Amino acid sequence: MWRTTIYRELHRRLADVVGGPTAKEFAKLDIHTVDDLLRHVPRRYLAGSEMSDFSGLRIGEDAALVARVKGASQAGSHGQLRVNAVITDGFTDVDVTFFMPRAKDARSQGRAQAMADWWVSELLSGERRGIFIGKVGMFRDQLQLTHPQFVMLDGAAVRNPKNEKQQTRAAMSRAVQRSTLVGLYPAHGKLPTWVIAEAIQMALPAVAGDTLPEWVVQEAGVLPFQAALTAVHQPTDRQQAEVGKARLKFDEAFGIQLAMAQRRRQYAGEHATPRPRRVGGLLDAFDERLPFALTSGQVSIGEQVFDELARAAPMNRLLQGEVGSGKTLVALRAMLAVVDAGGQAVLLAPTEVLAKQHFHTITRFMGDLGQGRSLGSHPEATDVVLLTGSRSTAAKREALNAIVTGEAGIVVGTHALLSDPVEFFDLGLVVVDEQHRFGVEQRAALSAKAAARPHTLVMTATPIPRSIAMTVFGDLETSELRERPVGRAEVQTVFVDTQRNPGWVARAWERIREEVAAGRQAFVVCPAITAKDDEARTAVEDLVPQLATGPLQGLRVGVVHGKQHVQDRDAAMEAFAAGQLDVLVATTVVEVGVDVPNATVMVIMDADRYGLSQLHQLRGRIGRGGHAGLCLLLAAVGDNLDAHTRLTAMTKTTDGFELAELDLQLRREGDVLGAAQSGAGSLKLLRALDDADVIRRAKTLAEQVLADPRAGTDPLLADLMAKAEEVAAADWMEKT
Repeated sequence: MWRTTIYRELHRRLADVVGGPTAKEFAKLDIHTVDDLLRHVPRRYLAGSEMSDFSGLRIGEDAALVARVKGASQAGSHGQLRVNAVITDGFTDVDVTFFMPRAKDARSQGRAQAMADWWVSELLSGERRGIFIGKVGMFRDQLQLTHPQFVMLDGAAVRNPKNEKQQTRAAMSRAVQRSTLVGLYPAHGKLPTWVIAEAIQMALPAVAGDTLPEWVVQEAGVLPFQAALTAVHQPTDRQQAEVGKARLKFDEAFGIQLAMAQRRRQYAGEHATPRPRRVGGLLDAFDERLPFALTSGQVSIGEQVFDELARAAPMNRLLQGEVGSGKTLVALRAMLAVVDAGGQAVLLAPTEVLAKQHFHTITRFMGDLGQGRSLGSHPEATDVVLLTGSRSTAAKREALNAIVTGEAGIVVGTHALLSDPVEFFDLGLVVVDEQHRFGVEQRAALSAKAAARPHTLVMTATPIPRSIAMTVFGDLETSELRERPVGRAEVQTVFVDTQRNPGWVARAWERIREEVAAGRQAFVVCPAITAKDDEARTAVEDLVPQLATGPLQGLRVGVVHGKQHVQDRDAAMEAFAAGQLDVLVATTVVEVGVDVPNATVMVIMDADRYGLSQLHQLRGRIGRGGHAGLCLLLAAVGDNLDAHTRLTAMTKTTDGFELAELDLQLRREGDVLGAAQSGAGSLKLLRALDDADVIRRAKTLAEQVLADPRAGTDPLLADLMAKAEEVAAADWMEKT
């Protein structure tokens, strides 16, 4: 597969370098190849010449301290000796406790005693300096590290490194001797930072040359690859390490942008059937009947879409909109324009509930314009059909026939649309709702059902920061719909810390009763279905009987969650939408697509369990009619400053784009991009928020490289393109 030696070497299995057992431990860090290993960089560096500041230590956190030993002593008996030491930064002391190997007999007792004697008299003797790594605790009102990893910085040798702990200290010692700065790598219990450093030193000599052509390196203004690896893994100062890391960040950005640039070129070279807007057709008839005026954003984005639909190159546009901003109406007008031009349009939704919601919304908007060529219907009318997995065989057969004959100008459905029996008469536009629920391959599977490549409009109700959109949706042009239609009521958001104000929970249930008494409805959202899922979280199945027999007794309470049968879940949703239920207790399955204008209050339990963007989506389910909304965020946060900051932010703004930026700052890309809800996703070094300039520079250079004649014959760029395609197909690209 690989044309060059360096790419072949970098893509060697890690097991071939470090052995199978160690490779399994590396796999827990998502490190599988030599390339993964060498791009695994220290999260911070320690300089042996510096002393740590103990004033910022927090109980329960892992700490790496450069400190001076004040003294050490022995304690313990009955076969369990321990060494107690005190380390200091010159102002604050921390107790350090080490347990010697437990003695099973007189001989092992003697060895343990000899080790303890040596540690006290030599290894941890007063005034010596060392690096100590462990979890900060508290014992008898004194800060403490219990059995930390450590290495002394000024000369004491590690004797007889036969057992695992001494081998670890020997590795630590070698790391200290190798470099002016000691890198601390992201690690886990069975794979400490020192073992990672040893593996990297083992792999480095086999990598020769650069992964980019010299002219690309010069254009990018970054270090050569080998120099960057040395700067990151064996730095002489922190500035050198940062310059080395900048090259590795650029590599990530350039690979992504190269894949995106290639896709854009591919799209530009494909042919689509132009679908120009027709005067006096279905779209005009629809617009004349609208009982309200379009927002300026809906008008301007609509004109932009109509212009692109009229071209012979396929439209590929991302429409991201504020909650309740009217994205569906923009998409429907685009679909009507395509029907006017003789084509069909399909709307792909990730769930049956959302597909049905779109179907009902579209048919309600269209009235007799969506009833096909029936007797007495409008002369421009077309059929609107729904295709989902749970529909009856007869209903599916009828829908499939309307699709293949072209009677159905608009098709709404789920993944069922991707199956083989679905054939379109003339598919001209694909609208994908909630893009993060679908992958590129699924989009392509639907597009493949058209004779010519259809135009594509991707929608998301989750506002995406520009830097993220540029990284993940770099193959799509982006439009933002920020205005809310006139008449939408404001939603007030209140955060209640139930740990400090437990009595306020009762008031939340009272507010629900007040709204129901006024003829309105309420949502209650829980993070778990059953207590078995997570006993620390509020569970739907536990809360419902408590509410029904307690504070909400006498109200009509329904239940919706992901483990219900689809028909039961849909029935509960439809009953709530029809006003047959007063309160709907649910998980986040109500996050998107549920449109109940009469719902005015939402109580979110354990609100600290969600990201800001998800809370904003949930909040968007209320206040969709003419009545003001109230969103109550209940969470026992206490001294958790991060949770307090996030939930307080929700009370200060209803701007989803502003919240998305803050969410990205607080929770990093893994939360915003994917389903992991923690960490940084599959991006190893690149941070879309912090490194927007790097991404923009990489995007510009990627276009230049693809346009350069040298790109067509360079084997390094051929390998880079192959790797870029791997990146483009990676999970984070597919799921975001």
